[in-house]
Amino acid sequence: MWKWVGVTITATAVAAMTLGCSQQPSGTAAVIEDKIYTVTPPSVNGKAGIPAGEVTEMKVTERVEKGSGRLVSPAKLTGTLKLKNSSKDQAVRLVGGKIQYIDAQGQPIKLEETRTEPTIKFATYGAERLDPGQDATQSVDVDFPAEALKVKKLKEIRLELTYIPSPYKEETVNFTVSISGQ
Repeated sequence: MWKWVGVTITATAVAAMTLGCSQQPSGTAAVIEDKIYTVTPPSVNGKAGIPAGEVTEMKVTERVEKGSGRLVSPAKLTGTLKLKNSSKDQAVRLVGGKIQYIDAQGQPIKLEETRTEPTIKFATYGAERLDPGQDATQSVDVDFPAEALKVKKLKEIRLELTYIPSPYKEETVNFTVSISGQ
């Protein structure tokens, strides 16, 4: 009889855990939406020594909770960087780039301490080398300071490229040959 009492208690405990103690789904999940800030102009051209470039499709996006406006993901600058080697006789090896956000007084706008300095890395082996006339495309996806989102705070975005130039030569070698008859 004690055996049946133990089995009944065990079965009751298992049923209670399975049916009565299960987690019920909580209300509705928060809706997250992208808040997009347009960058004017959305495309810019520039030249940094040998590399000439263009940044296109620039925009700043932050993710917020709809309704409450709570920030879910801080602002990021995205776009596409297109670089071209404008030299006729030098190749360049792209090392990296650093982005600075400049305010109306010409001073850099600092990122919040928890955020990463905005850098661009040309990490794909071989893709970082540009021979004369060649071009390369790189995605830009970097942190953007919240302070720069204020109206009329941001004046310019500065891209500092680091590259190594090297001489590029094309030489011709002629070989004197002849074909003898049969």
